[in-house]
Amino acid sequence: MEQAYRPRVVDAEFALLLRASGAVLVEGARAVGKTATGMHSSASHVLLDVDENVKRMMDIDPSAILAGENPRLLDEWQLAPRIWNHVRRAVDERLGQPGQFILTGSAVPADDITRHTGAGRFTRLRMRPMSLFESGHSHGAISLGALLDGERQQAQATRTTIEELAERIAIGGWPAHIGKAATSAMRVNRDYLNDIRRTDIRRLDGSKSHDPVRIGRLLRSLARNIATPVSLAKLVADIDGDDQKMKAQTAGDYLNALERLMVVEHQPAWSPHLRSRTGLRSRPVRHFVDPSLAVAALGASPARLVADLKFFGFLFESMVIRDLRIYAQAADAEVFHYREKDGLEVDAIVETADGRWAAFEIKLGAGAVDDGARNLQRLAQRLADSGHQPPAALAVIVPSGYGAVGGSGKVGLVPINALGP
Repeated sequence: MEQAYRPRVVDAEFALLLRASGAVLVEGARAVGKTATGMHSSASHVLLDVDENVKRMMDIDPSAILAGENPRLLDEWQLAPRIWNHVRRAVDERLGQPGQFILTGSAVPADDITRHTGAGRFTRLRMRPMSLFESGHSHGAISLGALLDGERQQAQATRTTIEELAERIAIGGWPAHIGKAATSAMRVNRDYLNDIRRTDIRRLDGSKSHDPVRIGRLLRSLARNIATPVSLAKLVADIDGDDQKMKAQTAGDYLNALERLMVVEHQPAWSPHLRSRTGLRSRPVRHFVDPSLAVAALGASPARLVADLKFFGFLFESMVIRDLRIYAQAADAEVFHYREKDGLEVDAIVETADGRWAAFEIKLGAGAVDDGARNLQRLAQRLADSGHQPPAALAVIVPSGYGAVGGSGKVGLVPINALGP
């Protein structure tokens, strides 16, 4: 029996883009649910990763691949990148009629000067693994969108044990893991990373040489340094057990490939205008698209995470950043970090396209909540002194408990299992 479609936060944005553009390109790492979402919104489809006849048809009659009821889904289009220009031409010939094609892709193809940019024909939509709200592990009573609108919000007490949270992080937000046992899901996550280092990077770069062993070491180094602004040089120095030193250029190439595969997604620095001479750090914070990949890279178990609460705190922060990105995208906003050279740090700044912003500290333990609140108040005062508009919300995000945000610039409290879009 066909499994029912599980709604995603991007569904509303997807529907809007289909009404506005001739073609929508849905991008994201493998297994985040792009095909299911595309199939749910399409009237016909072509699966380029399983239909060998399609690749042969590209050399004979590419227009035949595009023939079908609209919207027509072209799944994993990057496996036949020449189809991009044919889609562009079809959109032009149909006078820009919206909602003609849906393209999904798990990798960003290398630049090709023969491929038109698609400006005015294509709109891009980013998909990520499921947030806790999408997977049913958050009731979503506190809306990020409403926080950005300055609304006061509350949530009744919720309870998540540290062991349950560790298991949720280890499983990850992959749609195929819904209802799966943790041990099975974690095994699949390890296989996922093995496929990336052995196959996906080579397929991405064609005949370009790569070393799966060294890629694995880089993945482990990224995992050990998750949710930190670690430099490339320190990543290379952290790679253990390497008899032959990895060059920074090689590590940079591998890191770029992981970004193009969308399994690594860095968190950029926020740069508000400050009247003071306060120096800001611009290095991005490193994240996997889902913290379960860091757990898989290290071969860790939920029990091991609970035994190392410092590292667990970084993983919790990375999971919160994943969810904030999903909810922020629905509000036409982006997620940044803030770090001053004099030591003030704030874990997440969510800023909308029209300049509204909210700031969040992310704390695993209740004992650190007061420190997080002080950081947020210092940031708000620093920006007020520079004439910056006041924050729509300031809050510390924690694993569970009561939630309340809003009112006179006070710092609120948001349990992650109460946060939603």
